[in-house]
Amino acid sequence: MAKEQAVSELTKEEATRELGPLRDQLRTWGEEYYEQDAPSVADYVYDRAYQRLVEIERRFPDLVTPDSPTQRVGGQTESQLKKVTHEIPMLSMGDVFSPEELADFNRRQQANSAVDVDFDYNLELKIDGLSLSLVYENGKLVQGSTRGNGTIGEDVTENVKTIKSVPKKLSAPLSLEFRGECYMPKEAFVKLNAQREADGQPVFANPRNAAAGSLRQLDPRVTARRQLDTFMYYVPDFQALGVTTQAEALEKMKELGFTVNPNYRVVHSQAELTAYIEEFTAKRNQLPYEIDGIVEKVNDLATQVDLGSTVKVPRWEIAYKFPPEEQATVVRDIVWTVGRTGNVTPTAVMDPVQLAGTTVSRASLHNPAYLAQKDIRLGDTVLLHKAGDIIPEISQVIIEQRPDDSQPYQVPTTCPECGAELVHLDDEVALRCINPMCPAQIKEGLAHFASRNAMNIDGLGPKIIEHLFDRGLVKDVADLYRLKAEQLLTLPKFGDKSVSNLLTAIANSRHNSCERLLFGLGIRHVGVKVAQLLAAEFGSIDALMRTPLETISAVDSIGPIIGDSVATYFANEQVHQLIGELKEVGVNMTYLAPTAPATASDEWQDKRVVLTGKLTKMTRGQAQEWLTARGATVTGSVSKKTDLLIAGEKAGSKLEKAQTLGILVWNEDQFDQAMKEEN
Repeated sequence: MAKEQAVSELTKEEATRELGPLRDQLRTWGEEYYEQDAPSVADYVYDRAYQRLVEIERRFPDLVTPDSPTQRVGGQTESQLKKVTHEIPMLSMGDVFSPEELADFNRRQQANSAVDVDFDYNLELKIDGLSLSLVYENGKLVQGSTRGNGTIGEDVTENVKTIKSVPKKLSAPLSLEFRGECYMPKEAFVKLNAQREADGQPVFANPRNAAAGSLRQLDPRVTARRQLDTFMYYVPDFQALGVTTQAEALEKMKELGFTVNPNYRVVHSQAELTAYIEEFTAKRNQLPYEIDGIVEKVNDLATQVDLGSTVKVPRWEIAYKFPPEEQATVVRDIVWTVGRTGNVTPTAVMDPVQLAGTTVSRASLHNPAYLAQKDIRLGDTVLLHKAGDIIPEISQVIIEQRPDDSQPYQVPTTCPECGAELVHLDDEVALRCINPMCPAQIKEGLAHFASRNAMNIDGLGPKIIEHLFDRGLVKDVADLYRLKAEQLLTLPKFGDKSVSNLLTAIANSRHNSCERLLFGLGIRHVGVKVAQLLAAEFGSIDALMRTPLETISAVDSIGPIIGDSVATYFANEQVHQLIGELKEVGVNMTYLAPTAPATASDEWQDKRVVLTGKLTKMTRGQAQEWLTARGATVTGSVSKKTDLLIAGEKAGSKLEKAQTLGILVWNEDQFDQAMKEEN
């Protein structure tokens, strides 16, 4: 790899030649990151190039142009969302990449200050999300917006209202703007990408881009499903808040009802600052959200005003960016696996490396489009990191180390399991095998059918299913109910007791309520909650099969996408045949409403109840189980048919809608008391 010429050695002519392509590359990367929510390079690659641009322009200030990336904040706002003008610009933040650079910044900052005392700094974690502005009038939320280009952002008010940690009403009737970060927790990021991959959609590169893509939706219902969260950290008009330091401002925001990251700390020396950085460099992988550095802010707010800002960044704060946690390794193979829905996924097999405390030798390549975009080939040396500190991911190929005889990777055209032709459905990026008799899909479907949230056949795991299928003992889910003891005794490590236990579990599953069967069939977009809603609404599998698309779609929380998926599934003649076979082997097809306790009254019978907000005296699952056991139906959305809304802490848009519709609302204490009286 050719060594980059040091900025100090550049002539002005050489700097001029380098600046054009460098700025163009940074603009392209910036558009991918800020506007498309689909970066093509890791953050540190962008940061390194941006830092070089800063250094060149610092050495040759007459070469700075108004359209340089160093003179712009964030990205443009080209989406269909309504635009918002920020009266006080939402600036970006400067970066440093080593403790030495941070110490140099602090010395320059101190020298430029009119205050002749050493600063106290408030240190905060740098949450890897997107900047968010929230405006309140008389304590009520009236506007939420993104940073955009710093002056003009996007109106995301309705989307923001779906985020549980955003208070719709403050504890005091203030008219102020508050700023912070919207992010996606690591667990939610992993679940979202797994679902997108199963649905044949492009996956998000990291939690930050997942959060941006989720917040900037035209449909707030999509945002609501994405489990976004927030940490607020800044008040432009701090005097109206009655505080004098950044630490006081954070405490005041907590009192008002905002979620503030608890890991902030006021430090008084370089030693304390270094200790904080070392502490959270070590802890970052254990946090439930992604951080990419530490933010240092002058704690005294009056001093912040004194230090002021440049056209792009405040002079009173700086971000210390963590070094990239990456390892170089070599791609030895690319294997393709077939999922339950026929989605064929490539996985890179690499030389094992240690990464974030674990040994990693495999990384998903998601789909052919991702593989082509990265241009990953056999024999390539690649940089590997963990997306969201969880999922191993190839960030880039080191082209300079590519073998001379390297050839572009050829994507398979036939299924690796059954040999059927692979296809792209609609606008999906995924490759799918659509052969219904594909062995891999059948085995995955059998495992799903037997899983805990489906038919709950204890002891029937993937390995046993593989043995059953490979020996020709089962070909579909109905065959599970035809298994005999003598057949099971031929399986490895199966004796009389294990055979008896498995046959008992299979027999018991015949009597499940039909929502378990509905989920176990593996219908696209039908999860546990949707299966419960459909079963309670229509009463049986037979009734659901006869119901037209329009009627299914009209059910609360269902809609046209799920409705179409269900109707299409049950229109298939092979499905009718399978349902017939399941009936023949005695599998229940009807909804079995939970039986009320013998002492229970009929107060809850047929009531539609919505749970919202955070419950502290019980879990959401415990509350739902108690209600359904007494004949109530727990739904996910508020409508005119709702009889009662039970509101926990930080209840949001559902509470507002219930109040607007005049629906009875209880707090958790009222519900808890009703439970005690009932019991």
